[in-house]
Amino acid sequence: MARRRISVLYSGRVQGVGFRYACKSVAMGFDVIGTVRNLPDGRVELVAEGEKIELEEFRQAIRDEGMSRLIQIEEIDWSEATAEFRGFEIIR
Repeated sequence: MARRRISVLYSGRVQGVGFRYACKSVAMGFDVIGTVRNLPDGRVELVAEGEKIELEEFRQAIRDEGMSRLIQIEEIDWSEATAEFRGFEIIR
């Protein structure tokens, strides 16, 4: 199967609540690589690569980790993987 890239912009109460750390923790249970970072406008950007089904399950697991109550909007964009990541990192 081809690896894919998912980019998700999370809006809501997603900064200052451990959202990025939860994403990194959840990522350890999946075969995904990528980054998560806070944006200046209050959103959080998640970019991850892996098999599409794995990425979909990863995204749901973030919500199941207790983050769904903090998320108001998820803007999702799919594209081809670029293989630029080595692991899953929090960008500060």
